[in-house]
Amino acid sequence: MQRPLIAGFLDSIERFPSRSALYVGSEFVTYESLGERAGNVAATILEADHRRNPLVALLAHRSLTAYAGVLGIHVAGKGYVPLNPKFPIDRLTRMFQQSQCNLIIAGIEGMPTLERLLPHIGTNLTVICPDHDAEPEIAERYPQVRFIMRDTMLRGSKSLSRPGVAPDSVAYLLFTSGSTGLPKGVPVTQHNVQAYITYVCDRYGVTEEDRVSQMFDMTFDLSVHDMFVSWERGACLYAVPEKHVLAPAKFIRDHQLTLWFSVPSVIGFVSKMGMLKRGVFPSLRVSLFCGEPLSSTYAEAWQQAAPASIVENLYGPTEATIAITAYRWDAERSPVESVNGIVPIGHPFDQQRACTIDSEYRMLEKGGIGELCLSGSQVTTGYWNNRQKTKEQFVRLQDAGDAIWYRTGDLVRRDDTGCLHYVGRIDQQVKIRGYRVELQEIEHVLRTASGSQEAAALAWPIREGVAEGIVAFICGHSSRDIGGILARCRESLPEYMVPKQIHFLEHVPLNANGKLDRLALSGLLRSNTV
Repeated sequence: MQRPLIAGFLDSIERFPSRSALYVGSEFVTYESLGERAGNVAATILEADHRRNPLVALLAHRSLTAYAGVLGIHVAGKGYVPLNPKFPIDRLTRMFQQSQCNLIIAGIEGMPTLERLLPHIGTNLTVICPDHDAEPEIAERYPQVRFIMRDTMLRGSKSLSRPGVAPDSVAYLLFTSGSTGLPKGVPVTQHNVQAYITYVCDRYGVTEEDRVSQMFDMTFDLSVHDMFVSWERGACLYAVPEKHVLAPAKFIRDHQLTLWFSVPSVIGFVSKMGMLKRGVFPSLRVSLFCGEPLSSTYAEAWQQAAPASIVENLYGPTEATIAITAYRWDAERSPVESVNGIVPIGHPFDQQRACTIDSEYRMLEKGGIGELCLSGSQVTTGYWNNRQKTKEQFVRLQDAGDAIWYRTGDLVRRDDTGCLHYVGRIDQQVKIRGYRVELQEIEHVLRTASGSQEAAALAWPIREGVAEGIVAFICGHSSRDIGGILARCRESLPEYMVPKQIHFLEHVPLNANGKLDRLALSGLLRSNTV
């Protein structure tokens, strides 16, 4: 039986019981205390889960209950499904229904969302509320829902035992944007995550002395890195408060963080506030960026601000478990190696594989531009209950044996050294603040909201290789009630996917192939003719 992901945390409890495992809400929590809370959650899950469901939903955000919930779910031998309380109810309902969970752990910060969610999912459901002593008022309206409060939770054993989980059991289930308007579920296994955590902890020499940032929402798979890299080696995880997420410079200095991980956009926010001065982050020894293209300007500025830190650009879709390639910034060499001002995504991790292919699934030689494909122990096996999409994206390649390769949809160029350079998307998927977004999903909502059959979404503006938001175009006869259309969008889409502007056109511009001409739309925006 493979070592389960939770084993690192359990080992750290034994080795460092009195050391801080977590800083959240201005309080430090020791490994022993966090383990006790996780044990209580695990015992309660096992008692309540009569259907033996492999997954448990978690409706919590940047709280002690959120982190104890993740750990408790794993101690119980199950996988977690994070539900962001800030997401629209429509999206949360789809995610919950697709996951087929029958148990939710809800933090106090998730209760208002739970109240709006229950009318859509409230049958044969158990809700564990670790932050409440008495049943919430909504319990009276949903007698078919079982509420387990703090006082009625079971107490776990002080000595937590490792669960017997199979390597192919799901560690977590995340949902990415889908082109059909429905989020796609990506089940990531114990084997996938443990391969990543083991490699990364060794790569960066993580120890119990490290102080690790936690910037990402749990619905973003980069949060898995923050949590389990920390707990694997007895380090302390620092949950950056919401008010500091876009301006974390003071937080980094005040807490003398040593390991940093964020999307590159954060560099821009810090720089605009005049807080990215030379040598301002002397405590940082590792700085990692992922989720969107990293500009060489940003990388250079961060390196100067953290002179003792290595700076690396990581790349990896959710389907390849957090990150799977890396490029280390070098002040002398990297500016020349960056193409169009964008830092390369580098080489695959040890034991992982990458190649580029043409439209016939044939591997390309170095130098050509092609679709990036990935294979190895970190690459998942498909989508949750979606055979058709799995068949399209997880393929066998010519002259590559029986290995299964994941087609990323990213266009890259592999230079003579084997280094990978990101070129763009083969489809219309973009990244907004690090989140993967299918423009087709936004367009689907726009058509429904406006009554038009012609709608287009564009990532705009793009600065330093990073999209700042979405601009929408609606064509033909439709409602021109911008307020009403945006309201409908907010009902179905997360905030980062809601258009910042809406323009109305008589006809959608088409290219020579009769397809939507996004370059023409970009031209309209650049020339301010809409």
